[in-house]
Amino acid sequence: MWWNFRVDQATLDQARGGDGDAFRTLTAPHERELLLHCYRMLGSLTEAEDALQETMLAAWRGLGGFEGRASLRTWLYRIATNRCLNTLRDNARRVPSEPVPPFPVPPPTRLSEVRWLQPYPDRLLDGVPEHSPGPDARYETREAVELAFVAALQRMPPRQAATLILRDVLGYPADEVAEMLGTTATAVKGALQRARAAVPAVRPGPRDTDDDVARRFATAFTAGDVDGVVALLTDDAWLSMPPAPHEYHGRPAIAAFLRASTTHAAGRALTLSPTRANGRPAFRATLDAAPAGIIVLTTDNSRIAAITRFHDLTLTNRF
Repeated sequence: MWWNFRVDQATLDQARGGDGDAFRTLTAPHERELLLHCYRMLGSLTEAEDALQETMLAAWRGLGGFEGRASLRTWLYRIATNRCLNTLRDNARRVPSEPVPPFPVPPPTRLSEVRWLQPYPDRLLDGVPEHSPGPDARYETREAVELAFVAALQRMPPRQAATLILRDVLGYPADEVAEMLGTTATAVKGALQRARAAVPAVRPGPRDTDDDVARRFATAFTAGDVDGVVALLTDDAWLSMPPAPHEYHGRPAIAAFLRASTTHAAGRALTLSPTRANGRPAFRATLDAAPAGIIVLTTDNSRIAAITRFHDLTLTNRF
């Protein structure tokens, strides 16, 4: 395949001989895309960073067994995928504790089970291929980092999610995916069919439209103008707040929550600093100059289809 470029044999020999600089020369070009791969698998940036470190350590220790039948890139993806599957299978993931709301909240529409979901800074997409890396890929980079897409992957059985990512996002042929997962091409085909049925339609909006909606949202939100925020929403918009499980569906439910939140924050200085996450407009929020989370907007035809406010304050410095 055209993206499986050759490894410089001299550099490979040096790395096998224990040369750390040579190893980094071989692996550094793949680190950003491997981090993104782990994020799609795990839904958490912090867990993805840990998985990437484990992948590189395993690759360093196992480089002597790399025979070159597949490309180095494919070999690294195989290690990363199985590291993530181990994390999921062993229940070793760090599911965050549910935060206690600081004010009475309206009854949610539903409670989300994907409380570990975290945003992914767009700056980390630099250096990741923008276009489908293989002829079998169905998604481009920006589509496959959408929050709805990543959340859908978290609800799948792990090997099913891995199959979808390797086939439809990365474009690996079925036989290579089967080898990477230690299964058969027939099993890969079946898992892929089930995974595709579980993925929502992904429709990234134009960046100029995104930016206009984001500006209007920020103006209304920081002014405590609940009606102004609600006017920007689609009829079936969602509001979610990981790691809190509470989710609100539709304008009336979202308005009720925002009114309770705005009343609680009355008299305090709320600011939103623009950034980008998961291919969408986002904001770094502060309340009285203290970090107050990351807000990511998902837009649809000049309206906001989802507001995701991440309350994990440890993520603030990533943006």
